[in-house]
Order: sequence, then structure tokens, then C-alpha cells
Amino acid sequence: MQSRLTASTLGLLATLSIISTALNAQDTSDPKAAVMASIDRQGQRWADLALRIWNYAELGYRETRSSNALQTALAKAGFSIEKGVAGMPTAFVASAGSGKPVIALLAEYDALPGLSQQAVPGRRPVVVGGAGHACGHHLFGTASVAAAVAVGEWLAASKTVGTVRVYGTPAEEGGAGKIYMVREKLFDDVDVVFHWHPSDRNDASPATSLANRSAKFRFHGVASHAAGSPHRGRSALDGIEAMNCMVNLMREHVPEKTRIHYVITAGGNAPNVVPDFAEVYYYVRHPNAAELEFIWQRVLKAAEGAALGTGTTVRHEVIHGVHSLLPNNSLQQLVEANLRRVGGVIYDEADLAFAKRIARSLGRPKLTIGSEREIQPSRLKVTGGSTDVGDVSWMVPTAGMNAATWVPGTSAHSWQAVAAGGTPIGTKGMLVAAKALATSALDLYRSKARIAAARREFEQRRGKDFVYRSLVGDRKPPLDYRSKPR
Repeated sequence: MQSRLTASTLGLLATLSIISTALNAQDTSDPKAAVMASIDRQGQRWADLALRIWNYAELGYRETRSSNALQTALAKAGFSIEKGVAGMPTAFVASAGSGKPVIALLAEYDALPGLSQQAVPGRRPVVVGGAGHACGHHLFGTASVAAAVAVGEWLAASKTVGTVRVYGTPAEEGGAGKIYMVREKLFDDVDVVFHWHPSDRNDASPATSLANRSAKFRFHGVASHAAGSPHRGRSALDGIEAMNCMVNLMREHVPEKTRIHYVITAGGNAPNVVPDFAEVYYYVRHPNAAELEFIWQRVLKAAEGAALGTGTTVRHEVIHGVHSLLPNNSLQQLVEANLRRVGGVIYDEADLAFAKRIARSLGRPKLTIGSEREIQPSRLKVTGGSTDVGDVSWMVPTAGMNAATWVPGTSAHSWQAVAAGGTPIGTKGMLVAAKALATSALDLYRSKARIAAARREFEQRRGKDFVYRSLVGDRKPPLDYRSKPR
């Protein structure tokens, strides 16, 4: 892939001991300034790392090089690393420091299929049909690592008791790697979790999201010559089309906040052959997991009815299921204060020229160029998407934020997001996120009262009778979910 960034990494002169010395030499009365300065000094290194992962553009559970690149950066900074956790080869947990509190940073690094794009302000795939970082997870993972390294340096230099961890979480896009980490109790000793996400804005508002369950429905029929002996055939594609029709009729009769999407991933190979196999991939979402379960059962009935009516058979495989995000206002206020201290993204002339050309393709966006400098006002958000961070947030007090890594008005999962993510527009926003997360972690190491307040709110929101139940049951991680239909 092409990019305006350089591909070479600046030398490795900033070893842990040199950085610790530099930290000690600074004004210790303002440790946040020292930590932000450390991130800035290594800014080109983190930009180069993000670009490497942007170039890899690896799909969920296949992020071998991306995961290894992040682990290598952490190992060089003195972190101990546990690899392949929770049955996922590309998952890891990296730790530095010792004792309590334990502050965790989540790192994602999977790309999306079909969104390959060069770092240019017009639609130009690198590989037609290839993958691209249309949700900016190359920036997500790198910023979390950068923040953790800076925090680890500060813990060592200041002799502060506490542990910083990075959770390398694969396959957020539909594979839900975090739920398997939760299920394996890997977060049980964590006090607070921070995460962030690339966006077209800087925002640390408290947010919730939609619970989500997905499955692949596989119909089997009987192959036959579509013209010579159609009466002998039973079309698996007919089964899918009947199911889709019934589910679409359901849309009028489900709760207003329900979201249902599908793609036909296999529909046959030739028009003159009655398809004996077809597959459709469904997502079903709702803010409330209990309501989602009720809607999900109706979708299953539609599949069964479609098979019955078309003389086919159907089976489904649940691919992932995630809970909604549980907000934590006390933590969000902390993150927002630090984000405001860090400030927004500043474009140079090249960034601005690139952004203006991207903006022409965005129609009538809600945000316009210039808003990347601003921090959005705080308010409770209900996002239209879903994330496996939701499951983490029901187990540990969790807070997140957005940083303006895309041109204002850009939607996630678009070629415009991929393009900006391969330029300094993306990496400048990434460093904003790294500094806001790192300084928020410092506040918690220095104040047990803040952690206690976050825990009290967490317990109150979750409820005393809460029992975690994974929406995927006891299935193993779907390591082949990006494979071709079978």
C-alpha cells in the first residue's frame, strides 16, 4: 500500500534506560507532561509501526504479523508477554510494573474485507477485493501500545507501585476476540480498562452501544439441471431468499432500535444448476441483550420456515455475540479532562489539502474541516454499532474515547477512512489518543479514590444480582470465520 508516511523506523536509540533517564531529568512536578513528551519523542516510531500494520491489513484471527509487531514493540520496552491466550493464536497479554492497581489498555488490529484502498483522496484499491483498515484498528492497537510504554516508563522512573497491561484482542470485526478473554477470566484482577477508537472527531462522552449476535445460515438442497429437470431440484438459494423475505417483513414488527443486516456469502455457481448449497451471514442488534434474544429466536424461526417451504434443510452457526457497553461517568469525566488537556489534531498544509479532496466525496457531513481541532461536548451517546468491548465493560469499570483520525464527516467502514488512516491525519489523531489514555492512567495510579468511585458506579449500574452470560455460549473462537463458505 502507498502512503505519505515514510516506511522506515527511526533508530532504536531510545531504550528503556535512556528514556527513564530522560523522564527523571524532567520536571517531576508534572508527570503528565513528561509522559506526553515521551510519546511525542517516539511519535515517528509509533507512526511507522501503525503504517506497517496498515500495510498488512490482516483479517480477524489472521493478524499474525500485526500482532507480532505490537508484541515486539512491547517486549523491547520491557513488557512480559503471554502469547496465544484464550485459544486465539493472535491474542496476547503484555504486562509491566507490579502490584495494584492494574490498569489495562485494549488493543485491536484487524482489518475489514473488501475495503483495500491506497492513501490517496480518491477510490483506488491496492488489491481489488482486498482488505483494508476501514475502522482504523492499526491506529487503535498502536496508540494503546504507545500509551502503555509511556506509562510503563513512568512507573519505573517514579518507582510507583502498579501494573500496566495491554490486551491484544483479535477479530473485533465479527470475531469478538474479547469475549473469549472475558470467558477465560483474564480480566478478573484488573481495576480499570481503557480503550479508544478512531473517528472523525475528538470525543470522550459516556456511551453505550447495541448488543449483537451473528450467525451463518447454511441451506442445503438438491442439485439438478435448471432447465432440463428443474422439478428434481430443491434450491438452497430459494431457501435463503425466502428467509430474507420473511426477516425483511419482520422489520415493521420489531422494536424501533433493532438493527438487522445480512449478506449472501454463497448463492450458487452457475444459473443452469439448481444450487444445492447457499449461505447467508446475519447480524441482529438491539440495545438490550434480553430483547435481542427474543428477536433472535424469531430470526431462527424464519430460517426454519424458509427451509420447510422450499424443501431444503438449514443449520446455523453462531459466529459472535456481544453485550452493549456499560457506561461509567466517573471514568469518562477523567478521560475527557485529559483529552481536553491534550487538545485536538492540527493539520499542516499537506493534511489540509488531502482533507479538502476527501471532503468532496462525503456529501453533506455533520462535521466539517476545522472540527478536528475541537473536543466535542460531553453527552450520553447510544452508538449504532456494536463492540466486544461491551463484554469487558460488564466485568471491569471501563471508559473510552474517540480521536479525529479521519477527515471530519468520514464514516467508519469506508474507503475514505482507510485512505486517511494511511497518512499523518491518522497518526496525529493516534498520538492524541495515546496521550489522553496515558495521562488518564496516571491519574488512577495516583488516586485510589478515583478507582473506588469508578467501582461504586460500576456496581450500581451492573446491579447486585448481575451474572455474566456470554452470548456465544461455550463455543470456541471461530478462527475460520473469514474463510470461504463451505
